[in-house]
Amino acid sequence: MEFLDLPQLLSAAGTVRLPGSKSISNRVLLLAALADGETEVRDLLASDDTSRMLEALQALGVGVTALGQEAWLIKGCGGKFPVRQAELFLGNAGTAFRPLTAALALAGGDYVLKGVARMHERPIGDLVDGLRQLGADVTYLGNEGYPPLHLKPASIRPEGAVKVRGDVSSQFLTGLLMALPLLGETVAVDVVGELISKPYIEITLATMARFGVVVEREGWQRFTVRAGSRYVSPGTVYVEGDASSASYFLALGAIGGGPLRVEGVGRDSIQGDVKFAEALAAMGAEIEMGPNWMEARAPQGGLLAVDLDCNHIPDAAMTLATTALFAKGVTTLRNIASWRVKETDRIAAMAAELRKLGAEVEEGEDYLRVTPVTRLASPPEGIDTYDDHRMAMCFSLAAFATPLRINDPKCVAKTFPDYFERFASVTRAAPVIAIDGPSASGKGSVAARVATELGFSYLDSGALYRLTALAARRAEVDWADEAGVAAIAAELDVEFIGEDILLGGIAVGDAIRTEEMSAGASKVAALPTVREALLFRQRVFNAAPGLVGDGRDMGSVVFPQAVLKVFLTASAEVRADRRYKQLINKGFSANLPDLLADLRQRDERDSQRSVAPLRQEADARLLDTSALTIEEAVRQVLDWTAEAMK
Repeated sequence: MEFLDLPQLLSAAGTVRLPGSKSISNRVLLLAALADGETEVRDLLASDDTSRMLEALQALGVGVTALGQEAWLIKGCGGKFPVRQAELFLGNAGTAFRPLTAALALAGGDYVLKGVARMHERPIGDLVDGLRQLGADVTYLGNEGYPPLHLKPASIRPEGAVKVRGDVSSQFLTGLLMALPLLGETVAVDVVGELISKPYIEITLATMARFGVVVEREGWQRFTVRAGSRYVSPGTVYVEGDASSASYFLALGAIGGGPLRVEGVGRDSIQGDVKFAEALAAMGAEIEMGPNWMEARAPQGGLLAVDLDCNHIPDAAMTLATTALFAKGVTTLRNIASWRVKETDRIAAMAAELRKLGAEVEEGEDYLRVTPVTRLASPPEGIDTYDDHRMAMCFSLAAFATPLRINDPKCVAKTFPDYFERFASVTRAAPVIAIDGPSASGKGSVAARVATELGFSYLDSGALYRLTALAARRAEVDWADEAGVAAIAAELDVEFIGEDILLGGIAVGDAIRTEEMSAGASKVAALPTVREALLFRQRVFNAAPGLVGDGRDMGSVVFPQAVLKVFLTASAEVRADRRYKQLINKGFSANLPDLLADLRQRDERDSQRSVAPLRQEADARLLDTSALTIEEAVRQVLDWTAEAMK
């Protein structure tokens, strides 16, 4: 499984230009395809969901031309798709699947619509029931009420108002409304029950109006499309920035200080999720807003918990669940039942992952209650994202409390492919000084003193491999048994308390410093799965205010974004002499020629191993300590640090 390790964040500030809205993008694409004339769509979101819609339109014979820079030319078909028989794969794109189902069912033709396994678990029965009331021929190919679907030509006969439930997904009503102008007759739609996610219906109505169809509305209960309505291209359409995506960056500013500004969506937006800014303001965040931008700052007294009905911000409300980790008090998010029928059951998924961090969480059918804790955990198994883009982006905020592993981070491609690059551009992490070098070069002594001078934490990565070797020996697991040693490394119960190192609660500082354990550490460090097991354990040390880490691959693998990388070395003869004196001073017997031979063998083994070989990185500073005292070496590293952190 792919993963992304986020260091603990210290602050967030800057400006982010948002990608286009997924909801608006796919609505515009479908209406442009159904319209008379050609439409130039600009600032379209480049994502998995829009790719599925574009592919479907092309398969249906619609003219689709890429103009570059997220602009597309769509040649409308006037409500009659040229291809009358096709099988369409729509992935997990609800904003493509539901509206296309309605449009194809009413436009005539023989079509099969399929998606990924999760799409086949997302209900569509209420939309199908509404289409059948109009005479559409829709057959379930799997479970009743769920995709995949087979649509066949039928005699469409509007008789009376169509009734559709509104309490499961607003996409059912959206799909019906967008398809009704194809009939050319007056048709009313009555909503049964409370309509959830009303802001998304507002987006639908506004987008239809841009293409010349005005829907009459009686509150939120009846919507009427008049006879003679037809879609006409407006020429050029600009897609707004995604308001749901704005929520992550506004929350970053509210948690991490700010100011953090998002551009592309603001006060004049047609998207309901812009009201996420009001929810942040209720938590105490300082919010400013212009016609096409929003900005957030952290309040001086810290964020406060809220008890909020989230029907008006169904997607953005997810961001409040992780923002709640940094608020004083218990946050309750209500009226979020729609979360359960999204890309995953988001209420259950959010509760499970928040609990991994140590938060107290209560979940109900339509609510989530989050109680923060003083100190969040860093789950070694990482945060699971359930193939849900919003889970990955929401939990990135938790990195303000602890280093964090995000599993399957590429799921953000559904709506925001370069999210983590934009995230990194506006956040500042706890700095790392990475000091690598061969055994006995003095890197441990130098690193420890530099950490003390800076007030940073210190990571002796070699100690983790020595501890693994010691734990394996005590468990009678051979150092060459890769799977066995990796299992021990993954469960290593280790604590660093001052200069003491505890394994299973027992001090082992001297036990891991023997020549036997040094040799064992070198052997187990050459095993790929062992290094993988210890990777996140090492990265967890990258916490505020900063870290100095020493080892063999601190700058190349563990902390490639370190603000300063140092390759600290000395001649083999000098290093052997240092090790000899160190052992004699501790009361161990030692032989200088044997130590020299052993160091040379270890250098060869470390530099030739297939995984993370010992080498000087191109961006690392070389520090040869053969003729330097420890004080001189420390001073040089501190000078370089001051220069790097300006």
